[in-house]
Amino acid sequence: MSVTVQDVINRLTEPAGRLESTVDGVVAGSADAIVHGIAVTFAASFSVLQRAVQAGANLVITHEGIFYSHHEDGVDGMQASSVHQDKIDLIQSGNLAIYRFHDAPHRYVPDMITQGLVQALDWEPYIDTYLPTAALVTLPGELTVQEIAEDIKRKLNLPYLRYVGNRSGICSRIGITVGYRGGGAHAIPLCVNERLDLLIAGEGPEWETPEYIGDAVAQGRNPSMLLLGHAASEEPGMACAAKLLRELFPQIPVHYIPPVPLIQVI
Repeated sequence: MSVTVQDVINRLTEPAGRLESTVDGVVAGSADAIVHGIAVTFAASFSVLQRAVQAGANLVITHEGIFYSHHEDGVDGMQASSVHQDKIDLIQSGNLAIYRFHDAPHRYVPDMITQGLVQALDWEPYIDTYLPTAALVTLPGELTVQEIAEDIKRKLNLPYLRYVGNRSGICSRIGITVGYRGGGAHAIPLCVNERLDLLIAGEGPEWETPEYIGDAVAQGRNPSMLLLGHAASEEPGMACAAKLLRELFPQIPVHYIPPVPLIQVI
């Protein structure tokens, strides 16, 4: 029996319920297209789309927008860019349908994207609570920020992490928040209310939560913060989406295609 793009969407979004306002949706191609192969990714970059076509996928499921903006109307003036046009040409020549799967996985209980990171770190046995926008962990024993950072780098295959605080600080109570949830309005109350030793975040404005952590350290307190990067914090969640799709549609090849890390250190 043939499976359409809309069939895939319906199964993926069912656990999230109805979303009144969302960026999710088919952003290229048709919801009526028959699916021959699925590629799942954090961001549908040009190279990811090339790899999807090479893998024989005609449905790409991406967490982030395809044209450099959270909202699909993109950046003003982008249509005049040859970079934009070349990407459009690749999508059309590859007969790709692209589905934006951003808000729905964050509405799973627990949040699929947060849970994916927790699972990638092998910390699910230590979960105290899954909040709607964070996870709270109490590790057995006490580890330093440096020890935790090295463990995260190994498990997520990251060449570096950024941190604020004390590398030798002892940590047990840890908050985990993914994507752009490291901003002050979200992360600082989390640190205060949950009495965190360490906050692990994707990203956020550098002059908000990092400044709070810096002030706390200057006052002799001991919180720290590790910044994974937006993509690194959310890629494990999209790998979970690929795993789910293999279970839901075992007759369709499903490929998880991680984007190539873009930001390097000189």
